[in-house]
Amino acid sequence: MEAERSVFILLTNTGTLFTRVIQTYTKAPYNHASISFDRELSELYSFGRKHPSNPLNGGFVKEDINTGTFSKYPNTTCIIYELRVTEREVEKMRRVLHIFIRSRQKYMYNLLGVIGVALKEPVEFSNSYFCSQFVAEILQRSGIHIWNKLPALVTPDDFRQSERLRLVYEGRLSEYDPSATG
Repeated sequence: MEAERSVFILLTNTGTLFTRVIQTYTKAPYNHASISFDRELSELYSFGRKHPSNPLNGGFVKEDINTGTFSKYPNTTCIIYELRVTEREVEKMRRVLHIFIRSRQKYMYNLLGVIGVALKEPVEFSNSYFCSQFVAEILQRSGIHIWNKLPALVTPDDFRQSERLRLVYEGRLSEYDPSATG
């Protein structure tokens, strides 16, 4: 029997103008998704702002809950889910992730894809992702099929609706204590 491991899905709401615009359409409490390989969220990846003050310069990012964009918005609310996976699935996810890390300069934020989700019409460009599309892509390319839809149609709210994910924490991101969960 293969040992079980966990990855963590972080959904956040920073309250930025961009988030509020998306929220008026989605009505969802969280509109940004990231994936982490540890409970402390020290290895956190997504597609989002490369610089906290510029919402238009987006792409593949290694996020940090204590610095960068999240530190600029101290009232960021979040929900964290645990996804139980096998060691082999984690290895596959890391392999896919390393493709993104190695080529991070060529990836762009898929703003048209966000509009496509709203229209229920996938808009896919090579090397272009939005946050939940990226997380869904990592899972799907690793053989983890949570939804019966293309990653380009997966929204952060789809993670909240998934039966496979276990709620770990909900509240202010700045108050998250990984040692208090588990």
